[in-house]
Amino acid sequence: MTENDISYKIRGSIFKVYNELGPGLLESAYESVLAYELKKEKLKTEVQVSLPLYYDEIKMDVGYRIDILVENKVIIEIKSVENLLEVHHKQLITYLKLSNLKLGLLVNFNTADIGKSIFRKVNGLGVI
Repeated sequence: MTENDISYKIRGSIFKVYNELGPGLLESAYESVLAYELKKEKLKTEVQVSLPLYYDEIKMDVGYRIDILVENKVIIEIKSVENLLEVHHKQLITYLKLSNLKLGLLVNFNTADIGKSIFRKVNGLGVI
């Protein structure tokens, strides 16, 4: 399955979770329910995946975590905030670089319109 195929299924699951739960819950609630929905879609789904940081070829123990990793190809970064900040977008780009993955989705569940609150981020210049 390509990153595009996976992201299509992820978006469908995001809409399902949002339509069922609505805005205003904690990020952890959306993470749990979204992971459940993705597993129902038969997608390999891992939550709170450790993301190592290497500096000068030394592994640093800094405790970064990917909210949800789908099919070992797509990162989902979940927020439930009043407004997404530029740093949230940059965080996902950095996670993509550290993991050498191509595609990530940043989603803010605390919104009146979930369709306008899912942001696709691509690592590098390759077309996805």
